[in-house]
Amino acid sequence: MGDQMQFIVEKLNQEPFRKNYNLISFDSLESVQLLQLLNDVLGEIDPKHAVDIREELPEQTAKRMLSLLGILKYKPPGNVSDLSAFRQGLVTGSKPVIHPLLHWLLQRTNELKKRAYLARFLVKLEVPAEFLQDDTVADINKQYEELMEAFKNLHKEYEQLKISGLSTAEIRRDISAMEEEKDQLVKRVERLKKRVETVQNHQRMLEIARQLRLEKEREESLAQQKQEQKSQLFHAEQRLQRAQLQLKEMQDAVADSKPESLMKKLEEEINFNSYLVTEKMPRELESKKASVYLLQKVVAEPAMTQSDLTALQSEINEVNAQMNQLTEKRMMKYEPTDSKFSMYRQQASIISRKKEAKAEELQAAKEEMSRLERQVQQRSSQAHELEGSEILTEDELKQYVNKLRSKNTLYKKKRLEIAEITAEYGILQRTEELLKQRHEAIQQQLQVIEEKKGISGYSYTQEELERVSAVKSEMDEMKGQTLDNMSEMVKKLNAVVAEKKASLAPVIKELRQLRQKCQELTQECDEKKIQYDSCAAGLESNRSALEQEVKGLLEVCAQEESSYRYIHCMKRTLEVQLQRAKEEMKAYVSPDPQERRKAIREQYTRMILEQENLGKKLREKQKVVRESHGPNMKQRKMWQDFEQLMECKRECFQKQQNQAAIGQVIQEGVLQFLCSIWFWWINKESNRPVCEASPPLFQ
Repeated sequence: MGDQMQFIVEKLNQEPFRKNYNLISFDSLESVQLLQLLNDVLGEIDPKHAVDIREELPEQTAKRMLSLLGILKYKPPGNVSDLSAFRQGLVTGSKPVIHPLLHWLLQRTNELKKRAYLARFLVKLEVPAEFLQDDTVADINKQYEELMEAFKNLHKEYEQLKISGLSTAEIRRDISAMEEEKDQLVKRVERLKKRVETVQNHQRMLEIARQLRLEKEREESLAQQKQEQKSQLFHAEQRLQRAQLQLKEMQDAVADSKPESLMKKLEEEINFNSYLVTEKMPRELESKKASVYLLQKVVAEPAMTQSDLTALQSEINEVNAQMNQLTEKRMMKYEPTDSKFSMYRQQASIISRKKEAKAEELQAAKEEMSRLERQVQQRSSQAHELEGSEILTEDELKQYVNKLRSKNTLYKKKRLEIAEITAEYGILQRTEELLKQRHEAIQQQLQVIEEKKGISGYSYTQEELERVSAVKSEMDEMKGQTLDNMSEMVKKLNAVVAEKKASLAPVIKELRQLRQKCQELTQECDEKKIQYDSCAAGLESNRSALEQEVKGLLEVCAQEESSYRYIHCMKRTLEVQLQRAKEEMKAYVSPDPQERRKAIREQYTRMILEQENLGKKLREKQKVVRESHGPNMKQRKMWQDFEQLMECKRECFQKQQNQAAIGQVIQEGVLQFLCSIWFWWINKESNRPVCEASPPLFQ
């Protein structure tokens, strides 16, 4: 109970209630305040209930709250007999009734708000069946039900949109971004229009551009249609190929076979299917049923421990040992004839097992073949999607193989040519090496001759000098060009630097002045910022203190206002009661009998006398009824017997209608005689005259 009150106090101190209660103040609330608090919580859930309970009667308040609690599906704690106590506690504001109710409401406020909102539109108005006989009322009721269903669907869509993550802020941002883009596009179009207006024949050019755009759109749509038609054509070709393949297979099967072979295949297939249906599948079905039965039995049994499992295992071992012993005894008792039968039985069982195994293999092969066919179709569709090429048929595949063979022969020829060229390249490389060796030998001979003449290294030096002179001349030319380019570049850079210095000199002066001013302003800004921060901190503290004070005063004002309203209502009630008491005294003391009759005391006195007289009359009537109850019941029993007798006579009369007129007259006389005797006996027993006990027919 303490946790419940703590939760209620915490929720009431939060938004949107802000009551500032603690456990003591909440527990000390009176019944009227508790009812008002409960009404405030209900008003937060459903705004229609946000009223002051002092402005309505307690019965109306209880009825309103109970109706809302019924819509919210609140179930009071306890059984059905406690419902009257719950209603009484709700009227009187009892704490054991109000506290659990507040705890339940505050736990699920958002859910109850949604339920109360939906109840405004989904609580169906019950129309009596006699009113629905009218066509207009029936049509209106049907429209009402259709609108209710439409509201349900719209609310479901709204909830799905809320869950999908789209928020109004994001939508608004998107709308604002699209509006900005629209404005930019409008401005851009206006600028383009202004530019185009200066061009001659701009209207004709705009018309041509519009036609071009339309033609491009048409071209895109035609391309899309072309692509769709291509895909449709591809699927149709695939279907045609499959149909042709099936037709070819069937033609081959028909061409290569005779009616006898086809009939044999059909008989084999029928035998196989009949074997599956009559033998294999029933056995499998029985085994599955037995396993399911065992599993259900295991599930229905209580959980087993390790000791139970060990006991069952030992029982299983014992039963297996007994089975082995019985089998050995049976084998020992077999006679020779039985041994022959056992051999045949074994052979029959082996054949049946082989038959089952082959049937399973055949079934697995069929399933594998269907799976491979599906896989081939899937791979062919994937290949077409990736490459866009068609699947080759058998003839096309043969043509493709022939092309590959011709290309293979061509490849071999080219490979032989490459081998010949490679061999020739090796010969040329060897020739080059021989020529290099001869060149080196001639160079050595030349050096020997130069040494003999005393001018060794002359040829090498001459070649080096020629090569170096050529390189030096090239470098001199490059250096001259580079120096000329560098001198020109330096001149240009100096000129540019001078121009930039001349143009930037006044800017640099202004920049120096601005830098000094910026430093001064920065210092001044820092000082002002420090002053602002200190002033803002003081004002913030004053504002928070004033807010707390205003908040407290508002709460005091609200409490005083509620107490004023309560006192004012009590005052009005007492004034009305006082006025009624004065009028009653005035009427009671008045000498006028007419005025005195208007007094409530006189009215109640008359009513008491009337009720007493009525009670006397009713007691007398009760006494008369008690006295005449026994004879009346006896007479009622006689009348029932008489009714049965007359019914029997009527049936007999209807059966004997075909008799003669004399018999009918005699029968009517007998009937009247019996009736007269019967009424005489009834009147004798009840001491009443005939005119009161008999119908007009017998008077």
